[in-house]
Amino acid sequence: MKNRSPNIEFSRPLQVDRVPKPGSTEKLSAEPGELQALARRFKIPALHALSAEIRATPWRGGGMKLEGHITADLEQVSVISLEPFRETVSLPLARYFLPPGAVVDNDREDDADPIDNGWIDLGEVVAETLALDLDPYPRRPGEAFPGHVEDNGTAEKAASPFAVLAAKKGS
Repeated sequence: MKNRSPNIEFSRPLQVDRVPKPGSTEKLSAEPGELQALARRFKIPALHALSAEIRATPWRGGGMKLEGHITADLEQVSVISLEPFRETVSLPLARYFLPPGAVVDNDREDDADPIDNGWIDLGEVVAETLALDLDPYPRRPGEAFPGHVEDNGTAEKAASPFAVLAAKKGS
């Protein structure tokens, strides 16, 4: 992990055994070239800013707990108007890491990621978290298809053809 992987656009390695017992706070901010590379990866027109503040705390026998907050200023293309629009995304981050071969005791630990040779790449954790939060069908706030009514579940459902036949058979 000491050398940045060529496939990771935003790499901020953290050596697990250097984090003190009370934990540490890590502040990350992407540089212009990293923002452009991440925008390509996410298939969005632009990523103007990406930052995070992460609290890294030793956890369960050599593991690491990451908790924090991510903020991104980005552009997406509306699926309705096909026009780009800018928005700020703010989201929490919570991830757990365990060393390879660690015994998993419960559901939370089952979701833990492996520690890679004693390192965790905080930049990649931030990028993955943001990627999973991006709306696959973005639209501007308040934008809707003209003449289209969203189904909110309160509309009457049409009787199925089988229910109509059953009603006729019973009469």
